[in-house]
Amino acid sequence: MKAAFKEWAVVIDALGRGEQIIILRKGGIHEGRDGFQVDQPEFWMFSTLFHQQGESVTAESGARFTSLAAEFPPEDTLRLKYFAIVADWRKLENEEAALQLDGQHILKENVIRDRFSWGRELGIFALAVRVHRLPQPIDLPMLKEYGGCKSWIDLAEEPTTEGATPVLDDATFEAKLTQFQSALSKPRA
Repeated sequence: MKAAFKEWAVVIDALGRGEQIIILRKGGIHEGRDGFQVDQPEFWMFSTLFHQQGESVTAESGARFTSLAAEFPPEDTLRLKYFAIVADWRKLENEEAALQLDGQHILKENVIRDRFSWGRELGIFALAVRVHRLPQPIDLPMLKEYGGCKSWIDLAEEPTTEGATPVLDDATFEAKLTQFQSALSKPRA
């Protein structure tokens, strides 16, 4: 697996802690003509501090941002700790559907609203992922082509997933996945 997905460090931290299984993505400005697409069934979690704002997430997660930033690897290093397998995904074409996921992720409501309405098209992608933790982080060279506002990166090498374990047990993950699916199948109260 060489695909990597760029996401805020604080969101990856929440995924890695098992606090959430959801990724909400509009796409970066360099996604190409077709915009963001969910075409990778599994991918590495590429942690970034770019555009990261502690005030865009819940207070508890915002407080963790300071320690995450202090422990972040040097600029010439890409540190991989997690990979994810997509269990379900939806393109949410109305804002109310996106807001139905409140409480299942760390992003504040105004961030969801902003992401939904940003760009030419209204909408946001919601991915439910099963995250796996590596036994030890893998450090790779940070290459120039990994930069920019894009979600997907093809790594120059293929790191091993050997020894990785799911961050959530099967029952807990299935309960969170059911909650995700149920929230998107009912009207908002």
